[in-house]
Amino acid sequence: MPARRLRLVLASLATTVVAATVVGVLLWASAHPSNRRAWVTEQGAMPAARFTGHVVQVDSVRDFAYTARDRFTPAYDTRRYDLDKLTGVWFVLTPFAKSWRGPAHSFLTFGFADSQFVSISVEARRETGETYGPFAGLFEQYDLIYVVGDERDVIGQRAAFNDYPVYLYPIRAPRDSIRRVFVEMLARANRLRAQPEFYNTLTNNCTSNVVDHVNSVAPGTVPASWKTVLPGYTDDVALKLGLIDTKLGLDAARERFRINDAARKAMGHKDFSIQIRQERMASR
Repeated sequence: MPARRLRLVLASLATTVVAATVVGVLLWASAHPSNRRAWVTEQGAMPAARFTGHVVQVDSVRDFAYTARDRFTPAYDTRRYDLDKLTGVWFVLTPFAKSWRGPAHSFLTFGFADSQFVSISVEARRETGETYGPFAGLFEQYDLIYVVGDERDVIGQRAAFNDYPVYLYPIRAPRDSIRRVFVEMLARANRLRAQPEFYNTLTNNCTSNVVDHVNSVAPGTVPASWKTVLPGYTDDVALKLGLIDTKLGLDAARERFRINDAARKAMGHKDFSIQIRQERMASR
């Protein structure tokens, strides 16, 4: 190829690359978070909480019936929770990388004296046909959603049908603090209905939001650490801070509070939440 023609081809290629880059940057910069997209079924409805005195009514509490990882019957409920009966909170952690522990999903789940349990999971909201990727999550690819759901759904689907371990750690905290975290999480879920936000893998994700809620109620409880940026290690952080209600060391605690087998046995049972707790909570 003559030198002049080669230079023209290279110049044309460089112009195309620059133009594509500029268009990509402009599209990224002009993107706005939204609640109006074609969402995957599991994240199609956003919860709404209404407080009346010590009672909160939550609409769109997810209660999907799973028979396999991606097979389910969709269902949403309206449920009422008496804040005066809120008795406990658990930290749920599921690492999803087999080669190393860093990538993980974490969320909180709450228990009441009337035997109700409800999970609140902060997630990257995906559009139909979209899959989650941590790198894509750095560039405003996903919106943010707080999923409020029954434990048989939010915990059961992960523990019974996935290949990754799921840990259910009891948290040591005053009841007033538990209540304030629960209320704050529902209030933030409400705000997202009016003011949508982008999910971000590093700064606005499942674990960062849990840490923010805890530190909002009890400032300085969870200090900044690389182990909270890599959420698979957050049980180590919580144990060293005395937040997990156990006298066990890390390895023993992970063994004790892993619930996959119990969840598989309890799926489909009304007392799912009791069954996944009864053996591991008797001796901590």
